[in-house]
Amino acid sequence: MKRLLLVFSMLFLSGLACADEKSLYDFSWLDSDKEIYVLQNRKFRKDGTVYLGATGAYNLSQDFLDSYGGSVRGGFFFTEDWGVEGLFSKFSSTESDTAKGVKSQGAFPFYREIDTVTGAMLMWSPFYSKINTFNQIFYYDWMFGLGAASISTKDNRNLFNTGLSQTAQKQLTSESTVGALWNIGLRFYLSQRWSLRLDVTGVTYRAERTTADTGLNKATKTDYFTNYDLGAGLNFAF
Repeated sequence: MKRLLLVFSMLFLSGLACADEKSLYDFSWLDSDKEIYVLQNRKFRKDGTVYLGATGAYNLSQDFLDSYGGSVRGGFFFTEDWGVEGLFSKFSSTESDTAKGVKSQGAFPFYREIDTVTGAMLMWSPFYSKINTFNQIFYYDWMFGLGAASISTKDNRNLFNTGLSQTAQKQLTSESTVGALWNIGLRFYLSQRWSLRLDVTGVTYRAERTTADTGLNKATKTDYFTNYDLGAGLNFAF
């Protein structure tokens, strides 16, 4: 995770432009059919555009689960810097090697997995940049999102209830809640219509964590859970 944050920080710093976008550059000495794009001028614009996209994702915050999923996203930028985005995400999870190792020692790990996320965010995209590598220029935007989401989860709390049958103990408990939705993303442009997306998307919510259950006396506590995933996908702008 530290390496991932370092990469995002480097791209963030490289995207800061000191001059204003309206700064003028005189290239009148070039042929009239030549186009020159400098850092202060956006080649690809978002103002007034609607976009749809899909991403695949891997959950980075689960210790006892290997969780993969995908998202369908859609949004609209009403200015160059501000927009809105809605998303629906679905995940599928299996117990990780860490969970299997804990079980081999005679203990049981508690886990709460994300099933679906449906939410909307206000998007802020003030930074833009370009990378010149292998004699090719790549343009990208840096985006931040913050909003709210409806979250459905599943957890294995029944496993700690000794009053249930073994079959019932293996059944997961489904629960729905609401929480904060946030996003940090990069949008790499292939053309005005098509762009690649790289996102870290997270949800923070409050829910009960079962710590013990004898069938008569149940001990619970409420915790804040944060799940975040790394996603990559493709966008199409209209």
